[in-house]
Amino acid sequence: MAPLLAACTAAALAATLTSGTAFAASGASGASGASGASGASGASAKDPLRPYTQQKLHWRHCDAKTPVTFQCATLKVPLDYEHPGGKRLDIAVNRLKASSPEERRGVLLFNPGGPGAPGLDLPVALETYLPQAVKERYDLIGFDPRGIGRSSPLSCGLSFDELDFDRAYHAETFAKDVRWARDVARKCAAEEGDRLRHITTRDTARDMDVMRAALGEPKISYYAGSYGTYLGAVYMQMFPRRADRFVLDSAVDPVRYGRGTFQDMAEGTEPAFTRWSEWTARRHTVYQLGTTPAEVRRTFWDIVAQANREPVATADGLLTGDDIRSARDVFFQEQRAAAWVAELKKAAEGDEPATPAPDPGLPPENEIAGLWAVMCGDTSAAWPRDPEQYRRDAVRDKARYPLYGDFASTIKPCAFWKPGGEHPTTVNNGVKALILQNEWDPQTPLAAARNMHRALRGSRMVTVAGGEGHGVYGAGSCADEVANTYLTTGRLPARDLTCRTPG
Repeated sequence: MAPLLAACTAAALAATLTSGTAFAASGASGASGASGASGASGASAKDPLRPYTQQKLHWRHCDAKTPVTFQCATLKVPLDYEHPGGKRLDIAVNRLKASSPEERRGVLLFNPGGPGAPGLDLPVALETYLPQAVKERYDLIGFDPRGIGRSSPLSCGLSFDELDFDRAYHAETFAKDVRWARDVARKCAAEEGDRLRHITTRDTARDMDVMRAALGEPKISYYAGSYGTYLGAVYMQMFPRRADRFVLDSAVDPVRYGRGTFQDMAEGTEPAFTRWSEWTARRHTVYQLGTTPAEVRRTFWDIVAQANREPVATADGLLTGDDIRSARDVFFQEQRAAAWVAELKKAAEGDEPATPAPDPGLPPENEIAGLWAVMCGDTSAAWPRDPEQYRRDAVRDKARYPLYGDFASTIKPCAFWKPGGEHPTTVNNGVKALILQNEWDPQTPLAAARNMHRALRGSRMVTVAGGEGHGVYGAGSCADEVANTYLTTGRLPARDLTCRTPG
């Protein structure tokens, strides 16, 4: 069974630290919250959110390519929850209904991560992997978050070159990178205007609660990966009484979300690189990269230095040393990385073209625009405004974390983003949840998931020791059984668990 959470795209890098004051255990979300029958601030017969929470969804067969049981609808939500009588957004929603009306418990919402990733495909994509007992109990609900995909999509009018934010720091190109970051922020502000400040994690959480009410449900259950774990944690903070069974797969650090999300990846890459060099040294007869970890690392860095002088030929073009470093996530999979570096070594020696660097490709413009809108809008105040601070940090972190430190800490569009309308959310609650985490995750390191676990005091965590990749559920580890038990019975393990990767 393949993991349900696929490896993140470039747009699915981050998590978020959305806004706020602490929320009472009653489920109140402050004056700008959205709630259904109870729990919302100012809920009354004149509840201004009533037209949204009581709306009737008109379900229809989605298209000829999907099962007839797969239904689509459009949810109306306010652009600005402080002024719900103003402009509206369309949220695209779909569902696969529970297969057993007698066993049905409620709805299970999905989010794939991002920020910026659409989620409409998830119910059909994941239905194959979910156990029958889960499908009997839940309507499977997919949706594109506001501003993404088919949900009133954003566009910043970015060129292809402007989509690429994996940029190494070099003194001679830093001024150009500053212009890039400023231009992206400027274009997004010019194209989207005031709408931009309402494309945030907190507003998406509010949309989820309007969705809950419109579906006629007292609570929602939830499965999400990567950034989606942060969205889930924010929902739990804003609407604690509306959260039923939440499974957070490959969790981000809710405290360091934003700039720290990039920096966590750089920090987490170094032990993975060390682990890879040790594994590869024990297999020198196979890969010819060195008999000791130090020799293996020296071979790799020699290839990087040579590629910076003269790019290495691959089947799909030339690779610079920066291109090779930017593929840092490959080192979380030992055998794959060893084979790739061995080919690079042969190519650098002029023997034969190498396999190209692992490259997920750039996501569509909307997903990149969504990434910056959410991440920068959620945490704009936390990003330094002085470009020289990014220069200093990039130099420092390249020394600390040679593979990716400068990529992570150099300038980003958030440095020039207009401040959002709310403060970041402090995630700190006792709502029950299940966190699943691989030990060797290239996008959300183990330390990040542990910090999410500490913030969610009612959670339990399952760690797959030796587990590689971004996404746990569905890979056949002990985490699957624990997650299935939780979703079907509500029982969390009595304590945190650690198990070995299958095979």
